[in-house]
Amino acid sequence: MAPKPSAPAPSARFDGVRILLALVAVMWVSEIVDTAADNRLDQYGIEPRDADGLIGVVTAPFLHLGFGHLISNTVPFIAMGLAIALAGAARVVAVTALVAAISGVGTWLTAPEDSVTIGASGIVFGYATYLIGRGLFTRGMVDLGVGLLVIVFWGGALLGGLLPEQGISWQGHLFGAIGGIVAARLLARRPSVPAGGAPALPAR
Repeated sequence: MAPKPSAPAPSARFDGVRILLALVAVMWVSEIVDTAADNRLDQYGIEPRDADGLIGVVTAPFLHLGFGHLISNTVPFIAMGLAIALAGAARVVAVTALVAAISGVGTWLTAPEDSVTIGASGIVFGYATYLIGRGLFTRGMVDLGVGLLVIVFWGGALLGGLLPEQGISWQGHLFGAIGGIVAARLLARRPSVPAGGAPALPAR
């Protein structure tokens, strides 16, 4: 029979949650330092088509335009990030890295000249579409249920965040959402189907 993918060990889940909380801690410490430094850290955001601005692909998610901006990203980042982190440390690292890279590079290529993009909202959008896409790709009941909850609670914000608006990086949102779908497709695990058709049933 086909082996069923094993659930992550409790230690792997704990490590995943620790990594997620560490990312949040870096965001908050960065904003505290940035506030004390008169917002000088914000220069390390994504500057489109500028070679030096590529550093923002790594640094921009940890920088925010004040604590209001940070709080608005922290809440969904933790809520959806926990649903990913419970699959293990490797999963939350892989999803975050893929989403950040696709969101960051996409923003660097398409955002307006003379703009600087900062904030974790691209990753938030990627987390949301990852959780929705994971359910569609794996067809697992729990994954589908989590994806449905994301649609119910954040569906409106997801659609609204993709509309062009002055001062908002819809490019980061769009490419973050694309990154989440890519991550869901690359990392989806479904039960193996033996040659000949239907999946094997567990032995009784």
